[in-house]
Amino acid sequence: MTNIAPLTGPSHAGPADRAADSADTTAESAPESATGDFDAAGALAALQDVGTGRLVHTRLLPGREAADAAWPDWVNPQVTAAIRGGGVDRLWSHQRSAADLAHAGEHVVLSTGTASGKSLAYLLPMLSAVADGSAAPTGRGATAIYLAPTKALAADQEAHIRGLAIPGVRAATLDGDTPLDERRWIRDHAALLLTNPDLLHHTLLPGHERWASFFRALKYVVIDECHVYRGVFGSHVAGVLRRLRRIAARYHADPTFVLASATVAAPALHAGELTGLPVQAVTDDGSPRAPMLVGLWQPGSRPSDGPDTAQRSAVAESGDLMTALIDRGVQTLTFARSRVGVEIVAEMVRSHSGVGDRVAAYRGGYLPEERRQLENDLRTGTLRGIAATSALELGIDVSGLDAVLLAGWPGTLASLWQRAGRAGRSGRTSLVVLVAEDDPLDAFLVHHPEAIFDRPVEAATLDPANPFVLAPHVAAAAHELPVTRADSELFGPSLPGVLQSLVAGGILRKRPRGWFWARDDRPADHFSLRGGSEDDVRIVETRTARVLGTVDAARAHSAVHTGAVYLHQGRSHVVTELDLDATTAHVVVGDPGWSTFAQSVSSFDIQQVERETRWGSVVLHFGTIRVRTQVTSFERVLPSGEVIGQHPLDLPERELVTRGVWWTIAEDELLAEGLTAEALPGALHAAEHASIAMLPLVAQSDRWDVGGVSTALHPDTGLPTVVVYDGYPGGAGFAERAYAEAATWLLATRAAIDACACRDGCPACVQSPKCGNGNNPLDKAGAVVVLDRVLRDRAD
Repeated sequence: MTNIAPLTGPSHAGPADRAADSADTTAESAPESATGDFDAAGALAALQDVGTGRLVHTRLLPGREAADAAWPDWVNPQVTAAIRGGGVDRLWSHQRSAADLAHAGEHVVLSTGTASGKSLAYLLPMLSAVADGSAAPTGRGATAIYLAPTKALAADQEAHIRGLAIPGVRAATLDGDTPLDERRWIRDHAALLLTNPDLLHHTLLPGHERWASFFRALKYVVIDECHVYRGVFGSHVAGVLRRLRRIAARYHADPTFVLASATVAAPALHAGELTGLPVQAVTDDGSPRAPMLVGLWQPGSRPSDGPDTAQRSAVAESGDLMTALIDRGVQTLTFARSRVGVEIVAEMVRSHSGVGDRVAAYRGGYLPEERRQLENDLRTGTLRGIAATSALELGIDVSGLDAVLLAGWPGTLASLWQRAGRAGRSGRTSLVVLVAEDDPLDAFLVHHPEAIFDRPVEAATLDPANPFVLAPHVAAAAHELPVTRADSELFGPSLPGVLQSLVAGGILRKRPRGWFWARDDRPADHFSLRGGSEDDVRIVETRTARVLGTVDAARAHSAVHTGAVYLHQGRSHVVTELDLDATTAHVVVGDPGWSTFAQSVSSFDIQQVERETRWGSVVLHFGTIRVRTQVTSFERVLPSGEVIGQHPLDLPERELVTRGVWWTIAEDELLAEGLTAEALPGALHAAEHASIAMLPLVAQSDRWDVGGVSTALHPDTGLPTVVVYDGYPGGAGFAERAYAEAATWLLATRAAIDACACRDGCPACVQSPKCGNGNNPLDKAGAVVVLDRVLRDRAD
């Protein structure tokens, strides 16, 4: 039996469910590949002669036999002919279960392994409804919306549906790149709309009256890769989906919601929080899966002038490993955690590989035509290697990849297995190598493989009731249709208080028929679903006026300040001016021979303590804080690490009201443990850095989602205080999770610092790549003393 989607990947439950059946090996005796032409074990063994590192651990995750099911008799005959014409005559069991539920009008979430053919499960009922409805006088007796978190995934699905060539199924992609004339045709004629939540928020819902005939026939809403919708982004998408349900009801439509994800814990709960509806879960994966060989790789050292040996970066190590794999004929995808890291990996491989012209970088910020070309080249095999950020993590069809490298821990187990599942889509044994970054969590994980292989994926947290999220969506809903008290069923019990606040602020107006938008502009134009409220900053090449890409406003101060070095497709540019009023950074081509790192100062005010826990004299708090941050200067740093200059910047202070977890302890208790008053700031600072790095162990975040501040004397507490906070307005749930798991979190932090072999502190324990103070002061030994005292009277 063949199927539309390729056939491999870890199951929904994560490797914990099959750990007992997996094979542990030493670095000296990697297991042999069981199937296919690609020798994963041989390729992994060959990597041991490359770079500076070593394999710390390998594990072969076993394959799985298929469980199939008969073809359902309710599928439209033309849909049946199109799909069976591609060689599919039976389904896998999970496809049949989910498709039957959706066809019966039950809201359903399908949570099975990567590349398990989830798309067919929602395509069957969706395409059948649209094809059946094509006989209506309008040609749109039934319509459907497919929502993807990225433009690339929506475009990939549209190409697949068009390839089926089903008569009467008029499918079209609508996103920010769609020209105006095409938008008019789509609005008037398309029955299957492939789009993203952002477009729904900015265009379809505010302009619903022009889309009335489409909404009136709305039968299905498919939400693909729903595990992506977590934190603030997920909470915003939950608000959009509630607004969509209001608009559908306005036109007497009651669509069935079908959700799909490879990697989400408690899928029914998550899908229910996202949609506000009761959702049934299908989790038993009936697809076959080829074995997956996973290696955990520790880079070696690089030259250092200091007393401690510095670890080579995961980016540089991954560049060498990727070069070796490509030169062996292995099509390879490398994930890096930053845009700069992606560019560096791609340039390293281009410079050293025999097929350097067939290697590219793929990341957010590229122009649409660049992205489309790269996606096509990867699918057709023109590209032999690609380095990507999370922009390529999701399920666009790039079948045929043999190997995936991860340059650093991706932040969550969900992301790890999602990225790993990009390999092996041709059915052969796949190779996945996690290359540890010089980072406390990475070091901990590669030496504690049970934390990777023996745990289920994390819960996807979101909070639709977050007032910073709910209020703008209520305002947007009032602009679309008057809000009434009955809308509490959609927006929750806090709706009356939110409405009162919006009226007091002059944003809404109360009338007998409900609450109305009180201004001349559109509320949807004032906030973004992805956590920010300001326009992206365009990066413009001065001499040609060409737009190279964009960077979000929150990162612009540190990434494209005047004097910053900016990389684009391997070419260095220098920022000559950051114009915040015009939201533009002007750059010129040139490689000055150094990189730049922004320096900043931060402080925080406690606004409300919501919870607290006492461990003896140590008090842990969770609540609302206001964080003030200002980028004040930048350093120029040579490749050797030598700082050759520091230059002041005149940028405005930024404020963030968010949620944080913080702990306090009396100074005299720390001094009684042997710390000096002079060493205290460095000890607290080091403990802060390490605790931020270890937070993903208990919360579904990475270190770039959160921030931290430490002080030997905080004006609000009068005590030494360390805070870790969510890097999003109103919070994202990470700090709350840290508060709930504080003992586990801080014990692991203490263990990671103490286990590091360095003397004075390094990136693998207490140094942070995003420290605004240049990692100064830091006291590694003092951090262990502080954490020992904090944890002494803990309640486990």
